Amino acid sequence: MHKLSFAVLAISALLMGSAGQAGAETPTAALTATTPAADASTIVAPKLHEAMRALWQGHVLHTREYAIAMHADNAPKANAAADAVVSNAKQIAGAVGSFYGDAAGAQMLTLLAGHWGGVKALTDARATADTAAQSKAMSDLAENVNAISSFLSGANPNLPESALQGLLSAHVGHHAMQIQQIMTDDMKGEAETWKAMKHHMDVIADALAGGIAAQFPDNVN
Repeated sequence: MHKLSFAVLAISALLMGSAGQAGAETPTAALTATTPAADASTIVAPKLHEAMRALWQGHVLHTREYAIAMHADNAPKANAAADAVVSNAKQIAGAVGSFYGDAAGAQMLTLLAGHWGGVKALTDARATADTAAQSKAMSDLAENVNAISSFLSGANPNLPESALQGLLSAHVGHHAMQIQQIMTDDMKGEAETWKAMKHHMDVIADALAGGIAAQFPDNVN
């Protein structure tokens, strides 16, 4: 595979494993409202940006499908959505291993599992109104975002750890709000959260694409 493909998948994977700070119960509306995605006319490495955006959008699409299926008590659809998240995580982790080495790929799979495990646990807990399990899921997601931010900032000097934590806290906030809205049949509110969530995925993807383009200027386009 071309190094561009590996780079796209690797950096996307690192961030998809993140989740958010403890207590991040609402989306960071100010961030998603005021932080624009990159303008197409000014993007460096547009193919890299495009590929990373697609990966991030796929991540939130499948987690949303899982929440909707759980609320509808539709086990087959919930299982299919969960399988899609896991399959994607394995593919991304494999790409990370191909680019950064087997150890990095294995670590990435662990981090991705932590993110999905937290989101799934939060979804399941809210479907059953288990407040203790919800709190634990948010705590686990907070630990996961810190681990991901540390890992990614160590891999790419263009991605400051504190900035990653802020972006990823907003991401998990969107998950938390969206799940709550789905479980309470607030689909008007969820539509607004979904719009902000998809925008924020592009913001994250563009930030990471810019970082990797700076790190590997000869291998991206």
